[in-house]
Amino acid sequence: MSFFGRNRAPRAKRSPTPTGNLPLRKDSMGPPSDPPSPGGAGAKPLYLSSPFADAALVKGNFKTIVMLPKYVDIMEWVAVNMFDFYTNLNEFYGVLTECCTQHSCPMMSGGPSLNYTWTSQGGKQVALSAPTYIDSVMSSIQNLLEDENVFPTKSNQAFHPSFPATIKHVYRQLLRVFAHLYHAHFPQILHLRAEPHFNSLFAHFLAFGREYELLEVKDIRGDSNAPVGVGLLWERWKDSGILES
Repeated sequence: MSFFGRNRAPRAKRSPTPTGNLPLRKDSMGPPSDPPSPGGAGAKPLYLSSPFADAALVKGNFKTIVMLPKYVDIMEWVAVNMFDFYTNLNEFYGVLTECCTQHSCPMMSGGPSLNYTWTSQGGKQVALSAPTYIDSVMSSIQNLLEDENVFPTKSNQAFHPSFPATIKHVYRQLLRVFAHLYHAHFPQILHLRAEPHFNSLFAHFLAFGREYELLEVKDIRGDSNAPVGVGLLWERWKDSGILES
């Protein structure tokens, strides 16, 4: 289902999505050296290995929890879900900031050969460290969430016609943050025993993106001939029936 070009239904009351708040505390994290080693060069990433890749809080197909509820406006549904994805992912990143530094993550990477660049106001592609890139992403999204012209909260206020395009951009940026945390910081997530929470949040995020045509395959797979990073995790979950029926 796409919400591009759809007419609005009567405005519905917003309600939390199934993701909820995640019970993570920044002070629960041990030293960066404590988590399991991800292995040597060329080793299979831990997030693609059993049992970690299959750890989840939700069993079954995630498509059932992303479908548009009856009588709910599609713009409202997309808006509240994106708000929750941002909030929950930001909580995870807040726990991992001590490990994501200029020294440990000088590039914003989502895989061994997948690096992301930031587009400056002048349209120039700029290579940033992961913490600088992610801070820029989270700050820009927070500004959008606080802008009533983009995310209206009043019942008589319509969504701007550019809202679908804005949401697609926000989705792409959040996907890159997920990709980096899996690629560079999954050992710390394991140390926190938070992999079921993180996998469930990401699977929900992917299923939502596919349902509402926010997810571009090229953004998650890298090279179409040789998918890398979370693209491989996406393929695994698709094959197991978690994401698509």
